Amino acid sequence: MSQATVVTMGTFDGLHRGHQAVLAEVKRRARAGKLASVLVTFDPHPLAVVNPAAAPKLLSLPEEKEAAVRADGIDRFVLMAFTPAVAQLDAEAFVRRLCDEYEMRELVMGYDHGFGRGRAGDVELVERLAGEQGFGMAVVDAVRDNGQPISSTLIRTAIAHGDLDSAARWLGRRYSIRGTVVRGAGRGRTIGIPTINLAPPDSRKLLPPDGVYAVRVKLQGRGKGEGAMLGGMMNQGPRPTFGEQARTLEAHLFDFDGELYGETVDVEWVRRLREVQAFPSRDALVAQLERDRQAARATLNR
Repeated sequence: MSQATVVTMGTFDGLHRGHQAVLAEVKRRARAGKLASVLVTFDPHPLAVVNPAAAPKLLSLPEEKEAAVRADGIDRFVLMAFTPAVAQLDAEAFVRRLCDEYEMRELVMGYDHGFGRGRAGDVELVERLAGEQGFGMAVVDAVRDNGQPISSTLIRTAIAHGDLDSAARWLGRRYSIRGTVVRGAGRGRTIGIPTINLAPPDSRKLLPPDGVYAVRVKLQGRGKGEGAMLGGMMNQGPRPTFGEQARTLEAHLFDFDGELYGETVDVEWVRRLREVQAFPSRDALVAQLERDRQAARATLNR
């Protein structure tokens, strides 16, 4: 027989400090009741189905979200396909589904969470359902910064405007992207600055403004250097010096000379150093990259 559970559900985009408070309560209740902890989330973002024009860019793609949830110590990560049929479920049907599919004994909600058709499943309704269906419930209050509730919307605005420090404060960590290393043109090696190229990111992922950034890169591979965190600098955007307009993510890693093709890496944006710009010559580019390298090292050593 499967283990009864404490459940929370929602979009949890970004797994920010407010979300982390919800997960802490889920884990606390699961331990106290000898239950399993479960997070149910959705793909795509519900607004992409209900009101596509209003669907936001995402702070965390599904695989990034799963990695963060598992690292937080939640027992089960459930990615539910958000379909038009799911969008039509009323709150009562949704709660019944949680009780039936996950043997839910307790439901933990954020203070502002609404679910079910028309987001009618608010705290008041769930309290009534809990009484009728015999499960416990808990509501977790907002986590605030200078009186302002931390939210995914707040963080998206900060990142879109390049305010990485505020985003990191509200996330509880640096904003990052997970990507696969692919082969590039190999130009970096010819000018003494070898780089790794990431596969083009999912178009749903929110990126900060294009530019050259100081970054930290975590290696996820199982081989040599697994889990290592390396400093570096990254060009995000076009490469106008070479007449390439497509946006790329290309990073030079400090003090590293291994092969990473096919490996998964997490890149954290630390600070924007400058805008993308075209250079009149190879020598001018190399000179600027050396200045970028010094600026990035100084930033990362702070």
